[in-house]
Formats: sequence, C-alpha cells, structure tokens
Amino acid sequence: HMKLYSEAAAVSNISVIEHEVTFDPDASWLKFHLGISRYALYSRDDPAIPQLLKEMQSMTVVSADYTQDEKALKGACDCTQVVKPSGHHLKLALKIQNFAKAMFKPMRQQRDEETPEDFFYFVDFQRHNAEIAAFHLDRILDFRRVPPVAGRLVNVTGEVLQVTHNEDLRAVFFTSPANNTCFFAKCLYVCKTEYAVCGSPDLLEGSLSAYLPGLSIAPRISIPNPWIRSYTFTGREEWEVNPFFCDTIKQLYPYNSGNRLLNIIDMSIFDFLTSNMDRHHYEIFTKFGDEGFLLHLDNARGFGKHSQDEMSILAPLSQCCM
Repeated sequence: HMKLYSEAAAVSNISVIEHEVTFDPDASWLKFHLGISRYALYSRDDPAIPQLLKEMQSMTVVSADYTQDEKALKGACDCTQVVKPSGHHLKLALKIQNFAKAMFKPMRQQRDEETPEDFFYFVDFQRHNAEIAAFHLDRILDFRRVPPVAGRLVNVTGEVLQVTHNEDLRAVFFTSPANNTCFFAKCLYVCKTEYAVCGSPDLLEGSLSAYLPGLSIAPRISIPNPWIRSYTFTGREEWEVNPFFCDTIKQLYPYNSGNRLLNIIDMSIFDFLTSNMDRHHYEIFTKFGDEGFLLHLDNARGFGKHSQDEMSILAPLSQCCM
C-alpha cells in the first residue's frame, strides 16, 4: 500500500516525507494520560502539562489525517441540515515525533474579529484562539477538565500535505491566486475554494489540542445536555419557557443524586465566561461512574462577542439554585 501511495504521490509531484518516530516511555503525553483521575484530567502542579504544551508547539509533525468524525461522514453530508456535523469544520489529526497526537484547528477569523451580528450560535465559526483561551481559563478556575491546548504555526505543505498518507486529504489542497497553499473541508457542501483556509504562503496559525486516551483504553460516553438549545431558527426548548424546568431534572437519573447536577452548573458557569452557547452534549469517562467529572470539550465557538454577556447560558445555575 505504501509503495502504491509513494508512486501516486510522485506522479502528482508531491514528495512523501517519512520521519523517524521514537517512543519515549517518559513522554509528556503518556504522563498526561496516566495522570487522569476521577477528579480532573491532570493535577494542579503536574509538570507534564507545560512540557506537553511545549512539545505540541515545537516537535516534528510526522503524519496528518482527517479526524475520525470526518472520516465517518465519508464526504456525504446532508445540505438540508441547519446544524452541520462536526466534520464540516476544518480540523486535522496530527501525530508528532514521540507518538503524541493532537487535533489541529486552523485560524478561520482574525483575532480581533467577532461573531457577525446575524449569525446563529450553531453556524458560528470555530475559533482556534477560543480553544487556547478556554484551556487556560479552565485551568485558572481549577476545573482542569479541558485537554491541554497550545498555539502553533503549522507549515501546511511540509507538515500536512507532505506527511499525509490519505489521498482524500491530499486532494483538497490547491494553490491560490496569491500563491498561498490552501485546503478545504471534505464535506460536499463546503468543497469550494471560498471555504478554504490558506497559509502565508505555507504557514498557518492554529490550535493543537492534546488527544485523550483512545476509547478502547479509556471509554467515554456522550450525554445530551439537559439544557441543550434548539438548533433551529425558530424553535425553543422547554427550559427556555419553563422557569421550573430544573425541578423536573432533579427527579431524573443521574441528576437526582451525586454531583452530576453540580457539575452541569459548573460547566454552565464556565460556558458563560467563555460565551459558549454550543454545549449540546457533554462527555464522561465510564470508568469513574456517575461521580466522575464532565469533560469540557469543543470550546471553539466561545469568545465570539467580547462585549455581550449571554445570561441564558447560566440557566442551570439560575433555575436550580436561585
């Protein structure tokens, strides 16, 4: 298979770079994985975290691929859906030299740009710097429920195009009229150059989020947020019209005992501070049972409007505690 791929790449005038990969039993990403507990993803003074951030910023990228959720879409997306699948967003799985793996989300907006006034929260851009800021805020608040995130300038030619073994990914690269290297998402309804991101001419800023342990090692489940928003233009959920909605939730498993409801409230406070209205699900590690913490994943739609406080995000707090 590798021989056929190399031959095809040669015909396309693309050099396939094979980097040496070395396994380090003391690697920071492995220490991060082993340090996950029932209470948080890492301890307050875990020395592996700053080391992992440094390595994600500087170590050699040895391979690039689509993320698993985008692969599951297989390019066939329903254009009638108001809310697009997560594969609609440009993101890639990068593997670095010591076997660490990180999700790359490229810059889509300039840092000083805000969410356009006419945008619904569910069609907003994903901001790479929101992922970075959310990680640091989560750590300041002592939740430690966001995987480590670092910013990085990625050479999309040398660190993506020339190291990927995925022909579908190679096929979405092109050179813009300004002679910049660009690529776009695999999904059919955004397979257009106007949806692409481009380097300058090859360098592209983005965020790298450390991967969690694989599901076969540390199974997780995704659970709908009771305070999920309506993902339609006109619909409203029950919590938006019923101020006593929490009274019902308190009677339901797993919110009728333990700390799950308190964790939901914590998450809503975190989302309020980041202005993230897109918390439709949350994930937990099954190993820790009902008392485990909630993962604060996918924060790229936060920090969209710096001067606007969206008080409805605090509904779990206001309906359950006030």
